[in-house]
Amino acid sequence: MAKRGHRPSTGVGNRPRIWGRHPVTAALANPDRTVRKLWMTREAAAALDVPPAIPVTFADVADLGRLVPSDAPHQGVVAEVDPLDDMWLADLLEAGRDDQRPLVVLDQVTDPHNVGAILRSAAAFDALGIVTQDRNSPPESGTIARAASGALETVPWVRVVNLARALDEIAEAGFWRIGLTGHAPKTLAETMGTQRICIVLGAEGEGMRQNTEQHCDELAKLPIGGKVESLNVSNAAAIALYAVATRG
Repeated sequence: MAKRGHRPSTGVGNRPRIWGRHPVTAALANPDRTVRKLWMTREAAAALDVPPAIPVTFADVADLGRLVPSDAPHQGVVAEVDPLDDMWLADLLEAGRDDQRPLVVLDQVTDPHNVGAILRSAAAFDALGIVTQDRNSPPESGTIARAASGALETVPWVRVVNLARALDEIAEAGFWRIGLTGHAPKTLAETMGTQRICIVLGAEGEGMRQNTEQHCDELAKLPIGGKVESLNVSNAAAIALYAVATRG
């Protein structure tokens, strides 16, 4: 039987560059990541354990700055890497079959800073992984790697073609799907129970699409005060993951 939830390939030759000592160190330590080339200052090179097979070009800070987006904090090191291998949702769900780790689903969250920050929170609270729709989420990039602070290399990220079908598959695996939205009548604490939790979060500003809401078991809100209308999606993800991790 064909697997569902395939993460489509990003394509040969589409090699992202990542920068910063922590993201590059994490990439070097990840056995599933192929690092093709490094550009470094000599000072940065002294602090990194680089396998001899990886080509290294020494450069000054100004030259490195031309390899990355404007004002990117490269900290003296830039790496060209292959995208991580495709991942199947079925394999991720099977890996977490016997534990209570939460799953995070993102509905059209397109800001790479937010995706990176959510990956970082997912690592901090031991989430099983994150699931996004391939067409409406950013590709792997240095911006995501920097915001994730190494978590891009450790948190499984599954891209799917159809998010509604993926949510059906997640339900079949025994997860209780809770969509976070400000118009929900109940709080997250009132909807969690003791089952395995899948947190579903919508796009910045627009929130979850109606079809995504219809594929959640419950909708919930975070009990924020009246001084702000809503939280940034990465902040909401961090709070929700903390709530799942510390539920009684």
